[in-house]
Amino acid sequence: MAALGVLVAPRLAAASVLAPLPSRLRLLPPSRQALSPRAALHCSSPRPGARVAVVLSGCGVYDGTEIHEASAILVHLSRGGADVQIFAPDTSQMHVVDHTKGQPSEGDTRNVLTESARIARGKIADLAQLRAADHDAAIFPGGFGAAKNLSTFAVDGKDCKVNRDVERVLKEFHGAGKPIGLCCIAPVLAARVLHGVEVTVGHEQEEGGKWPYPGTAEAIRALGAKHCVKDVTEVHVDQKNKVVTTPAFMCETALHHIHDGIGAMVRKVLELARK
Repeated sequence: MAALGVLVAPRLAAASVLAPLPSRLRLLPPSRQALSPRAALHCSSPRPGARVAVVLSGCGVYDGTEIHEASAILVHLSRGGADVQIFAPDTSQMHVVDHTKGQPSEGDTRNVLTESARIARGKIADLAQLRAADHDAAIFPGGFGAAKNLSTFAVDGKDCKVNRDVERVLKEFHGAGKPIGLCCIAPVLAARVLHGVEVTVGHEQEEGGKWPYPGTAEAIRALGAKHCVKDVTEVHVDQKNKVVTTPAFMCETALHHIHDGIGAMVRKVLELARK
């Protein structure tokens, strides 16, 4: 449990599993509809765009996906003309957190896929169905669900395990030379699975509370990855591995700064997907 204190300050300690949810940002032509009709979210552009898989970990910052981050990703992907499909693992959350108290709800249980469907407006698919061959890029929002439901990082730190399908997806996209975007705490997933990858979770000092999780950078290095210091509106691009990361809510700042950093990440992912 020592790792929980490193990754999570008091708020993160209360964080729980998120449910990733798959869903299409716009309706694809019949020839490109690989999953159920429920995967179509809405039509955002008439022109063909990059096919992007968004992987959620539940619904709510403390035990699932950070909702503002997920929404910002979907907005920027829509603006970029991407065809988006949302996925989440069909598994139980690590725990359920009462977000009014920041404390676990004893005896309560929830499913990551079911909870993620709230963000996806019901247009979601089981992560087990995600194949890199069907997409041009993948993006993982943050939230404690990434460290609790997609992995055990919140509890086990550098010795964490990653959900089997999450690990498979990361390796498939990486092996195919397709870009992967991750924000907030989600870069630890890449650090654990892709040896030697370069990522950022922001700054490495607390700086008066602006960066409340400075120990995460050291944990990333312990996983065998390289941590690169970046500001909240910036991204780090690992050109060799095609991994794009931005700090997002690892920083205590105004929401529009989070939105801008995520926008920069999405644009870079789409740029790499076109190459």
